[in-house]
Amino acid sequence: MTETVRAGNLITLHYRVATGDDTELVSTFDSTPATLQLGSGELAPPLEHCLIGIPVGERHVFLLEADQAFGPHNPQLTQRMARSALPPNASPELHGLIEFAAPNGDKFTGIVRELDDAAVLVDFNHPLAGKPVRFEVEIIGIL
Repeated sequence: MTETVRAGNLITLHYRVATGDDTELVSTFDSTPATLQLGSGELAPPLEHCLIGIPVGERHVFLLEADQAFGPHNPQLTQRMARSALPPNASPELHGLIEFAAPNGDKFTGIVRELDDAAVLVDFNHPLAGKPVRFEVEIIGIL
C-alpha cells in the first residue's frame, strides 16, 4: 500500500504557487525539491491542508478561492503612518517591504502601497490575501 501524507509528516515534494491567472510566484519543479515539516509553519496552513491524504508519487493541482487560500483582503490591516513613525532603518519604496517589531519582540512585515514626503500607506495583509491561488504539488517521499 502506498504511503499518504499525514499531518506532522516530514515530506519531500515539488511545489508551485501561482496566482489564479497562473502568474508563477514560486516553483521547485525546475530545481531541487523542497523538504518540509508539516505543522511547523514552513508552508502556509491552507496549502499544507491540501497535502493531507496525497499518496507518494502523485501530482495534484489545487485551485483555491481567496477565502480558501489566504482570506479576503482586510482594509483594517492597511495603515497610513508618518514617515517619522517608521523603524529607524526603514527606507520605504513603493511595493517594497518594511519590517516592524511588535512590543513582544515578534517581527511582522508590511508592503508599502503608497508614499509621499510625509507619510506611508503600509498593508499588513498577506500579499495573496483577496486573491485566488493555484497550488501544484508532487509528493516525492515521506521521511
